[in-house]
Amino acid sequence: MKKIVLTMVALMSMTMTFAENETAANLNMTEAYNLKNVNMTKLCQALNLSKDQVECFTEIYNTFSSELLFAAQLNDEERQQMVEKAIKKDLGYMDYILSRDQYRKYVLLLNMTLLNRGLR
Repeated sequence: MKKIVLTMVALMSMTMTFAENETAANLNMTEAYNLKNVNMTKLCQALNLSKDQVECFTEIYNTFSSELLFAAQLNDEERQQMVEKAIKKDLGYMDYILSRDQYRKYVLLLNMTLLNRGLR
């Protein structure tokens, strides 16, 4: 009886360790999808946005960041589809409010950010 109890305790501790590691992996993945910690002031300065553009840009970017955070909660296949959909939508909106040069720079910065975070 004592051996059975000890075996059960060992199995439960291994299961809890595995679940803890899984939670840590999910947390790190969620952090990769969190683009809300970007310094918007620096980004707006880098893109040389006008005051009118800053307001629209900030709203669109915040929506994009929220969509990525939502995508982080999905399984792999759905996540990739949601990320691609969010990127296309974001780029469509940004193309509308940014000039040609600003848009090119934004696409470059976005692609580098996504590559560095392992999202592409």
